[in-house]
Amino acid sequence: MNKKIFSLTLLIVSAISFSNAQRLMTLTQSVDEALKNSPQIVRSRLNLERTRELLTAERATLKSNFRLNLNPFQYSNNRQYDDFNQVWYNKETTQSNGTLSISQPVIWTDGTISLDNTFGYTDSYSSSSANAFDGFSNNLRLGLEQPLFTYNKTKMRIEELEFNHENAQLSFALEALNVEKQITQYFYQIYQKQMELITSREEWENRKKSYEIISNKVQAGLTAKEEQLQAELDMMSSQSTVQNNEVELENIKDNFKQMIGLPLTEEIMVIAEVSVLPVDIDLNMATNFALSNRMEIRQRQIDIATGQFQLIKTNATNEFKGNLNVSVGLFGENENIKNVYQNPNDNQDISFSLEVPLFDWGEKKARMRADEASLKISEYNFTDEQKTIRLNIRQVDRSIKNTLIQIDIARKNEENAKLTYEINLEKYRNGDLTSMDLNLFQNQLTQKKNALTNSLINYKLELLNMKLQTLYDFELQRSIIDDVMKYEMIQ
Repeated sequence: MNKKIFSLTLLIVSAISFSNAQRLMTLTQSVDEALKNSPQIVRSRLNLERTRELLTAERATLKSNFRLNLNPFQYSNNRQYDDFNQVWYNKETTQSNGTLSISQPVIWTDGTISLDNTFGYTDSYSSSSANAFDGFSNNLRLGLEQPLFTYNKTKMRIEELEFNHENAQLSFALEALNVEKQITQYFYQIYQKQMELITSREEWENRKKSYEIISNKVQAGLTAKEEQLQAELDMMSSQSTVQNNEVELENIKDNFKQMIGLPLTEEIMVIAEVSVLPVDIDLNMATNFALSNRMEIRQRQIDIATGQFQLIKTNATNEFKGNLNVSVGLFGENENIKNVYQNPNDNQDISFSLEVPLFDWGEKKARMRADEASLKISEYNFTDEQKTIRLNIRQVDRSIKNTLIQIDIARKNEENAKLTYEINLEKYRNGDLTSMDLNLFQNQLTQKKNALTNSLINYKLELLNMKLQTLYDFELQRSIIDDVMKYEMIQ
């Protein structure tokens, strides 16, 4: 624990040395920022909103539709020919009417029930007849339109939009997981580069001390001038390495800030606790949990369902189908509005139509074969997705175990390199070692320190990979499915 505190303190002090006003960011804060501002997330959230609104609009069409059509004034005065009486006559008509329509789709049958009421005033005169009408009329009609011998288009359209919205939800959640993975990788890259910067500064300080030692020996005539020149060159190389690490760190930070949506001018520094507590992972449990909950599995199932819908649509190409229209009504007219239905008339309309395809030159069969092939592809993708998930989990599990071994080796290598450097530094002070030889041990120490940092980071990344592959956090021993579904609510 003291080592962790020391490393963290050293990191903060090192960062403050080149920036007086930096924003300290943890991994959790970085992921939260990305889920709010990341361009990928913004686009995915807009697509999710689009599918949700389309589904809401389609569901609204299943409710009763009320419509009022008004024709406040219509006048006509035309000369027309009466074929029966073989005379020309003038017809003058003035009318005003309005129609209130109520229609109700029936999702279970794909039919439509409608109720229409047309009320109007008519003033009509014809020169070919002594009769004229100046009064009111009302026409009330109840109708049913029912498709026959075909699939339910309304129900399928709703189900397709539901699948589209669910797929958008899954894509959004997957995008959020992908962003989390990218942010975590960038976060640890920054941490890694920060540690490399600290190590390179430590190396630079060691080079300075070596240069001071050799300079004192040269002044005392104990060492040749060439040794001082070589030590000075090593010191300058170390300084250049520090500068290169600072530049690389700032470049990675800029990419990181772009991903999480922060201004490029804002100074940041990441704070990470790269501790290693070996996690026990049950491979069978991990695989079964992933196969039950991975969103890609559900997406492949949606692809299969969509393919089956397409088969139904294609099977309806040039199909035998019919249509039934039934309408009953009550019509009344009178010069006095109160007596419109004094002598009403019943109106009935029934029509039954059929569409019979005769020959389509094999179009339907060809399209069916194409859609069946597409469905088989979706089914194959479903099976292949399951295999891929199993394969990835097995590989990540092996990587985690191997990384733990590499961490132990890296720790021992760092301890040995540090001890070797201290021993040879003492030899260097005593004049038993040249600066070039000491340079090799210094480089070895730097490499081993960076290797340990890399091993620790690789372990954290592999644990993250296992979490994303299984949707289960083995460090905290809990499912992250609820966390994933909450991504949609992040604003």
